[in-house]
Amino acid sequence: MTVSLALLLLGVLAAVAAPRLMSRADWRDREPVVALWVWQCVVAAVLLCFALSMTFSAAAAWQAVRGHVFASAPHGVMEAYALAAYGPWSAVIAVLLACGGVWTAAMLVREIRRAHVGRRQRRAELLVRSPLMPGEEPGSDRLVVLEGERPDAWWLPGAAPQLVITTAALQRLKGRQLDAVLAHEQGHARARHDWLLHCASALAIGFPQIPVFAAFRDEMHRLVELAADDVASRRFGRLTIALALVELNEDRGVFGPCAMSDAELPRRVHRLLSAAPRLTAGRRLRLTAAASFVPVVPLLVAFVPGLRALG
Repeated sequence: MTVSLALLLLGVLAAVAAPRLMSRADWRDREPVVALWVWQCVVAAVLLCFALSMTFSAAAAWQAVRGHVFASAPHGVMEAYALAAYGPWSAVIAVLLACGGVWTAAMLVREIRRAHVGRRQRRAELLVRSPLMPGEEPGSDRLVVLEGERPDAWWLPGAAPQLVITTAALQRLKGRQLDAVLAHEQGHARARHDWLLHCASALAIGFPQIPVFAAFRDEMHRLVELAADDVASRRFGRLTIALALVELNEDRGVFGPCAMSDAELPRRVHRLLSAAPRLTAGRRLRLTAAASFVPVVPLLVAFVPGLRALG
């Protein structure tokens, strides 16, 4: 089996099997930060498999590409890959994977542009609802209070990130609950969760039929909230952030018996109140190390023939 085909099959296998394996992991909600890292490593490995498969297929199909790929390789390395035996399908595979790469980049640019436009519109709406005072510059205040009957709070990312909170939320939140909400939103900002969500959305929109990308997007939206909840709970306690979530969302009907929208909120509150024990530091380290090794597997598959030739 050629290296290109092996990498392609490895990428397809990982794209299909990874969501099923991750769905069976019972530690994801207990360690959302570790789960975020595992997901990122898996997606990086899938993309790396396809990129390396495209490279070797292109090298087998066209002499010019082959010269660039193996330009600095020692004698005997290129022969170890037996590129001449790849057959006529190498050009087809290379072109299809290259189109997939271009499409991925286009979707990412589209998602970033859409997020930028949406952020600019929200800032314009914010200026309308909360106009600047004479001498005040846009973005000078990290906390913006809006008049509103609906309790709400959200982080507005950008060059000058701001936390926006309504007066109804200020009336609802008691004691340290407001501080817990601030810590939750700052957890999103410090970890740059917005960029992670943009990348996940771009892959899922560009390739909706690939299971790993759809699962990656869904899990990112869920896990970033759990990670931010943990940031707030470590500073102000699980009960405080759980009560703050209830106060902010009680009027939306998400906690009723027939709740249809935002079903994750009751699960988040239940998770905070149940206080399941974290994994041991040793197990967290092992999971992180194992996930970090996943993107190395495609590199090993790609370089083993060349290393054998040198050995």
